[in-house]
Amino acid sequence: MITKLDNANDFVAKQIYITLQRSYKIEAELIGALNFPPLSRTVTDIQNSPTLFYGFYNDTQLAGVIELAIGNEGLEINSLVVDPDHFRKGIADKLIRYALSECVICAAITTAIVETAVVNEPAIKLYKKHGFVEFKRWTPEHGIEKLAMVKSCDV
Repeated sequence: MITKLDNANDFVAKQIYITLQRSYKIEAELIGALNFPPLSRTVTDIQNSPTLFYGFYNDTQLAGVIELAIGNEGLEINSLVVDPDHFRKGIADKLIRYALSECVICAAITTAIVETAVVNEPAIKLYKKHGFVEFKRWTPEHGIEKLAMVKSCDV
């Protein structure tokens, strides 16, 4: 079940934090990053974030999180993580479909954008499956080469 998460709530923010940490540790290993910026995010950062968080629950456990920002440029997927105990269950797929359905609901949004590491092949494959195409590559200060992908939202 997917539900909007109240990230300002201390208990919920801690659940989000744990899920992000567990998933991003695996991603950091996958891409070979020693300094992976998402791992430096705190519970307070999550509580103070103006973005929208949605969670996929498996019974009472938060099994996946998608973090969205809606702006003039469209919908941005800022984070998409699945707890390692729930890998390969289609949760990321469901969260993306949910986010894109939100994109379609709001007629002002015409595009969805996501960024990931160039070497994160599982994520790139997942986004391509949903119609995202690469439009930019760059290397930020932290040194992890990234790519940005975009998808037009059918309104």
